[in-house]
Amino acid sequence: MRAMIVTEYGGPLTLGHLDSPDPGPGQVKIAVSRAGVNFPDLLMTRGHYQVRPPLPFAPGFEVAGTLTEVGEGVEHLAVGDRVMAYLFFGGYAEEVVADAGSVFAVPDEVTDDQAAVTPIAYGTGYHALVDRGALRSGETLVVIGASGGVGLTAVEIGKLLGARVIGLVGSDWKAEIVYEQGADEVMNYENEDVRDRVLELTDGRGADVIYDPVGGDAADDALRYIAWRGRFLVVGFTSGRISEIPANRLLLRGAAAVGVYWGAFVEHEPAASVAAMGSILGWIGEGTLRPRVTSSVPLGGAAKALEALERREAVGKTVLEVR
Repeated sequence: MRAMIVTEYGGPLTLGHLDSPDPGPGQVKIAVSRAGVNFPDLLMTRGHYQVRPPLPFAPGFEVAGTLTEVGEGVEHLAVGDRVMAYLFFGGYAEEVVADAGSVFAVPDEVTDDQAAVTPIAYGTGYHALVDRGALRSGETLVVIGASGGVGLTAVEIGKLLGARVIGLVGSDWKAEIVYEQGADEVMNYENEDVRDRVLELTDGRGADVIYDPVGGDAADDALRYIAWRGRFLVVGFTSGRISEIPANRLLLRGAAAVGVYWGAFVEHEPAASVAAMGSILGWIGEGTLRPRVTSSVPLGGAAKALEALERREAVGKTVLEVR
C-alpha cells in the first residue's frame, strides 16, 4: 500500500510502500479516504513525541474511511461502515489498523473531510473545556493560538457552551478567521499587552479558563490575567518550549493548572470518550459545529503540509487526500 514513510527520525518524509496491516482481536482495518494533519505528527517524525514507533513507519494520528475487516470481539462496528479513527501513528497510508475503542461510526451528514479532522481537535477541545476546565456559560475563555486547528475548535466549543471567548493569535492576518469561528475579541500577543486588555475587557476579573496548546512566552504570561478560581489548561507546546508555571500565581489566585491529554483520556475512560464523541458528531451533523478544513492536499504533499505547521503558517486544519 502507498504511504508516507519515515525511515529515520529527523529524516525526510517520503512517498513509498508499506505492507498492508492485519487486524487482531479487538481491532479493525480501515481503507483510508482522508487523514488529518496535526502538529504531533511532526514531533513524531523527529522522534520528539511520547511514542517512538519502530522504523520505518507512517505518521498520522487521525483518519476517515471505510471498514474493510473487523477483528474478533468487535461488535459495535461492521464491514462497510464509514468511520473515523484516532491512532498513535499510521494514518498517512492507504490502510490502517486501529483499536476498535478508538473508532467511531460517522453519520451520513458528516463528510470524510470533516471526519478526518474531528478526533484530535474536537476530542481535545471537548475534553479540555467540558471535562477538565468545567467551562460554564457566562465565563470568559481565553484561547492561546486561536487560529490553529486545535485553537479554532476551542473557540467554537467555547461559544457553544455560552462563554465569552477571547482569541490570541501571533499575526494580524489570522484574526479574521478566529472572528469567523465565533470569537468575541481577538488580540495579537506579539504586539498587544494581553494582560491589560483581558483585565480591561473583564472589569479586572481576568479569564476564568485559559486554553493553551502553544506554551512558550504566551503561556508564561497567562497566569498574570487568570481570574480567581481560574483554570489554566495545559494542552500542548507548539511553540517548541514547555512553559514553566509559577506556582505562586496559582496560590494567589486560588487557580488550578490542569493537564489535558485526550489520547490518554480515550485509553483510561473509553466509555466517557465514546459518549463525548457522540455529542461532537451530533453537533457537527446538525451544523452546530463546523470543522474548518482550510487546505486539502494529495498524500504526497504531507511533508509540505507539516512544514507549514512548523512555520506556523497554517490556519485551521489540513487534510491529506489518501484516496
